[in-house]
Amino acid sequence: MAKNDPYEILFEPVRIGPVTARNRFYQVPHCCGFGHIKPRGQAAMRAMKAAGGWAVVSTEETEIHPTSDLSPYAEQRIWDDRDLPALRLMTESVHEHGALAAVELAHNGFHAANLFTRMPSLAPVSMSINTLYPKQARAMDKRDIGNLRLWHRRAIRLAKQAGFDIVYVYAGHHMSTAHHFLNPVYNQRSDEYGGSLENRVRLTRELLDDAREEAAGDCAVAFRFAVDDMEGPDGMQADEEGRAVVEMLAELPDLWDVNVAGWENDSVTSRFEPGEGAQEAYTSFVKQVTSKPVVGVGRYTSPDHMVALVRKGVLDFIGAARPSISDPFLPEKIRERRFEDIRECIGCNICVSSDSHGVPIRCTQNPTMGEEWRRQWHPELIPPVREPARALVVGAGPAGLECALQLANRNCEVTLAEAGGRLGGRVLSESALPGLSAWKRVRDFRVRKLEQMGNAEIYLESPMDAGTVIELGAPHVFVATGATWRRDGIGRTSRKPLAVDSSMAVLTPDDIFAGRYPSAGPVVVYDDDQCYLAGVIAELLAEQTGDVTFITPAGVVSPWTSYTLEQARVQARLVSLDVGILTNRSLSGAAGGTVTSSCLFGGNDLAHECAALVLVTERVPDDSLAVSLRGNIAGGGTAIETLQVIGDALAPGLIADAVFSGHLAARDFQRDPDEVERELYLREIPAL
Repeated sequence: MAKNDPYEILFEPVRIGPVTARNRFYQVPHCCGFGHIKPRGQAAMRAMKAAGGWAVVSTEETEIHPTSDLSPYAEQRIWDDRDLPALRLMTESVHEHGALAAVELAHNGFHAANLFTRMPSLAPVSMSINTLYPKQARAMDKRDIGNLRLWHRRAIRLAKQAGFDIVYVYAGHHMSTAHHFLNPVYNQRSDEYGGSLENRVRLTRELLDDAREEAAGDCAVAFRFAVDDMEGPDGMQADEEGRAVVEMLAELPDLWDVNVAGWENDSVTSRFEPGEGAQEAYTSFVKQVTSKPVVGVGRYTSPDHMVALVRKGVLDFIGAARPSISDPFLPEKIRERRFEDIRECIGCNICVSSDSHGVPIRCTQNPTMGEEWRRQWHPELIPPVREPARALVVGAGPAGLECALQLANRNCEVTLAEAGGRLGGRVLSESALPGLSAWKRVRDFRVRKLEQMGNAEIYLESPMDAGTVIELGAPHVFVATGATWRRDGIGRTSRKPLAVDSSMAVLTPDDIFAGRYPSAGPVVVYDDDQCYLAGVIAELLAEQTGDVTFITPAGVVSPWTSYTLEQARVQARLVSLDVGILTNRSLSGAAGGTVTSSCLFGGNDLAHECAALVLVTERVPDDSLAVSLRGNIAGGGTAIETLQVIGDALAPGLIADAVFSGHLAARDFQRDPDEVERELYLREIPAL
């Protein structure tokens, strides 16, 4: 970097107790779906962050004992020395790229159902576990507290053997025993570990003291602490007890990793927190209280914002989970001042949903995330094609854009044809809805890169039929023509068309995207998609018409969004807009300005006055071009060598699925189909 470069401060080394981080970029602990189950995938994914310039790379929650078993979720484990080989694989992979390795030691208390180990869950007092399972945690006595300290000490000794440079004491997200003892809502004890704040802090102080003693100057001790429980006066608040805890423990850890609780607040989606730095209002006081370095998060992607945080004395380290997933090479791109190459996080929480589903991590922006080992994918590198090739990509939605970009990166001559007048497809449409503006980054990143490439040509307002495609003469054709929303009511629950009178105004999301809104209420939004879109459309129409009823066969509004940690916010938003919400009901008919709904479990039908019915149910793949081209190929009327349908035209899904489909098609281009099938992906198979 040039002298006096304003970004140079981000690349200063920072001391953390006995170790030194090479710069200020810190990948805080985050789940990844690999855990102790898939150690090679775990190591390769974390190593990619280190290669991308992150100075510290952390594990996810790492269970320290069988009484903290988070099965079926695949978190990391450090129960005994049998876990060391897998952990060493991670630390050695991270060290190879010059980064420090950190481990978030966790005892999850009543957050752990212990479904695999069948051990009793532990809590400050006897209480229901916070997972939907008919089980209560037992109250910890003094012996249990002593055992917890011993387990934590042992975990630190094992972590040192595994090669970790930083060990964590974890009190955050309402997910750890230390946090449960700190929180007055959970800790109703009457002994020296309950009651006053000083008593509730006692266990955390003991764990920190134990950690410092066991670390013995060989590795640093980090303290991850939620300064605000976001529960109002009932919980810990940053400007009261949260600050008091930091003051009490200020100099004990070597590093403060601060955030807010619970996870749904720490990792709030961009739909409800659109900007960067949402937690600064809660965490910015910490550096005023301690002399130790501080790391915090805020979905930071702006280098200027990062510099300002350091210069203002808010943070020493720029912490990231989601931005490091979206772009593992974010630090390196800032170091090289390639700001426009940053693949910015869109805050959709598809990564979070992967943990909820117990599968390897996914990312809408970065289709290589989670595929570093099993598919050997690199986010910045893709091998060139074996032979020069000319390709046509039809459709410039998320699948088409990604496919065209990666084919161009592979040195193909690419033509991208879009029937409409704008690039982006469904990304552009959905990003215009309330709260989803950040999603446009999926389109912007790819369009910007394509426009800079000399081997990619983009044509707007260029609808393609089979004759036009054949006339163009491209030997390799990728069809990304998307999908359309059904207008007949067939969806997740009902496989029969809805009886709708021709006089009823029926709209679909495609109409909403095109600006065809109901002129006035009352409006019924029927959601048999049950994902996220119907809730956003209901919000939009409620703000416009003021008279919306939301009907769904699901038990809550937009149930899929529970996986992205936003379902409660989605439903609360609709309630605040006076949207009428009817759950567990399906539509049985629509005629004469009235929609009829039926309870799924029996009971009388209900009639709802309705000037317009919006159906959000299911999509139909638009693969007609591909069908027509196949007919020409079969008849020998074309020299097309490759014809592949991708994205929603193949199988409608999330935007992340469409991006992945486009990326996969480009990666597999010119590979032998038998080889692709044989080496679909590597599997980690336990040895017997």
